[in-house]
Amino acid sequence: MKRRKVSNLLGLAVLSSLMERPMHPYEVASVLRARGKEADMEIKIGSLYTVVGNLARHGFIEVAESGREGALPERTVYRITDAGREELLDWVRELISTPQAEPRRFKAGLSVFAVVGPDQAAALLRERLAALEQGTEALRAAAAEHAAFVPRLFLVEDEYEIAMREAEQAWVRALLEELTSGSFPGLAEWRAWETTGQAPAATPGPKDRGAPPAN
Repeated sequence: MKRRKVSNLLGLAVLSSLMERPMHPYEVASVLRARGKEADMEIKIGSLYTVVGNLARHGFIEVAESGREGALPERTVYRITDAGREELLDWVRELISTPQAEPRRFKAGLSVFAVVGPDQAAALLRERLAALEQGTEALRAAAAEHAAFVPRLFLVEDEYEIAMREAEQAWVRALLEELTSGSFPGLAEWRAWETTGQAPAATPGPKDRGAPPAN
C-alpha cells in the first residue's frame, strides 16, 4: 500500500468533487451529503477544512477565487490541480485493484467466541443477524431514494455494501442453523467446556502426527 501525503478518505471525496467543478468547502459537504456519502464517512465541517488545508499544502488543490460579501466570512473556492488529478486517479486505481487486510471487529470476536458457549453464541448471532437485516433494509431504502436523482455511477459503493451485508447475513444464518440443529462439529465438547471449564483437547495438527508411514 502506497504511503500518501493525505491519507484521510475524506480527501478522496474532496478531490473527486472538485474534479467536477471548483467549489467552496461547504458546497463540497453539501454535494457529498446529497449523494449519501455520510454512510461511507463522517462529514464534519471542521475535519473537512483540515483535509482541504492538507490537500492545498501538498499542491493537490489550489484557490480558484476568494472574496467576501458584506459581514459574511471570506469565501474561498478551490479547484483541483494537475497533481491532484494524478493523485486521485492513482488512489482510486489502488483502492479498486488491490485488496488490503483491514481490522474486522466481528472476525476478532469470532476468533474467541468459544468462550461464551454455544447457546449464548447462537443468541448473539441472532442479535447480529437482526441488526444486519434492519441496517441492510435501511441502506437499500436510502440507495433507492438517492437513485431517484443521483446517477448510478455515484452509488455503486452502496450496491457493494448491500451485497457484502447480504453475504454476511447468509453466512450467519448458516452458522446459526448448525448451532441450533446440533450439526456443528464438536458441539458436545463445547458444551462440556462451558459447564466444567475444561477446554477440549486440541486436535493434533500435521506436524504433531509425525511423518506418514513408509510404503
